[in-house]
Amino acid sequence: MTDDTELRAWAYLARVVEPPNAALLSLCDELGPIETAAAIRARSVPHGHDEVLTATAARADTDLAAQDLDVAARIGARLVTRDDPEWPAWPLLALGQADTASRGGEPLALWVRGTSRLDEVASTGIALIGSRAASRYGEQVTSTFAGGLVAENWAVVSGGAFGVDGAAHRAAVASGGQTMAVMACGIDRDYPAGHARLFDQIAENGLVLSEYPPGTTAAKHRFLTRNRLVAAMSKAVVVVEAGRRSGAANTAAWARKLGRPLGAVPGPVTSATSVGCHQLIADGLAALVIDPQAVIALAAPDGSGDMGRGPVRSTDALSPEAKRVHDAIPARGSVTIEEIAFSAGLETARVRSALAHMDVSGHVVNVDGAWRLA
Repeated sequence: MTDDTELRAWAYLARVVEPPNAALLSLCDELGPIETAAAIRARSVPHGHDEVLTATAARADTDLAAQDLDVAARIGARLVTRDDPEWPAWPLLALGQADTASRGGEPLALWVRGTSRLDEVASTGIALIGSRAASRYGEQVTSTFAGGLVAENWAVVSGGAFGVDGAAHRAAVASGGQTMAVMACGIDRDYPAGHARLFDQIAENGLVLSEYPPGTTAAKHRFLTRNRLVAAMSKAVVVVEAGRRSGAANTAAWARKLGRPLGAVPGPVTSATSVGCHQLIADGLAALVIDPQAVIALAAPDGSGDMGRGPVRSTDALSPEAKRVHDAIPARGSVTIEEIAFSAGLETARVRSALAHMDVSGHVVNVDGAWRLA
């Protein structure tokens, strides 16, 4: 656990520069938070870290660490640092490895409000994102997807905005599942204000998260910076609706940069809010997804996801060898074991064993020494 002195140092560093900042992160890794904070206050850093002095010049003399921690405590929030057990190190690793340019890189620390563990939510998250001016169709699809995902124990990640984001969070809450809202403002600010009650509900069983210290106002550049966290802390990203120019397109670009599977939902060809989705699909940048099962298959391509194969068949439970024997029996009429063995390309003894099991399970019947389908 982070002690009080270290926590205050982390809180100071979380505010001293506009996040993210790779130079500050590098200095923290070298010196630790307490020595880094002291070096910045003294305006004296080790050789090779002069960039930190430039980045922190405007805020170095303003230490609101104690105040920020008090504000967070009053609203049930906490500062999660890189030293904490719940730090989502693995999901965030891609940010440190990717070519993330000026607005990329790992966060220094994260302000978190809610009862769930950050690392657990981040390891099961799937992002549902899209237009703020969502259509009725977009909101319906989002709700269906979110409900289906939490039913399979996935957490829904989004940005807390109106439109698709709000529909995703509300459906997850209504279904009793976990959802995480990644904010572009201070953890103590409800933005948009119309979602204040929704953020309270999210925190009851999920998380509201921000890279920005209490009191920070929302700004356009902060939304763009925030989007990388939405992508990083998700196993897959799905664009439900997006116009030709959309913030969702920026998050989608981060998903591709970080190696996260990207899906998009098709919509009416006449809908301006689906143009962005259609372009992603047409350009081969996103997989077309039409239901929660397809989304899960994106997030879990190792087989724990299911693309949705349709109705369950009685033969689905048969072994591969038994299925070969079953397929060798014609739809009408009866055949001998030798005929089945020839058609299936299996030894007679193995055919006899498979038939015995299928006889018990009710898949085949024996009639006067010959076999037919039940």
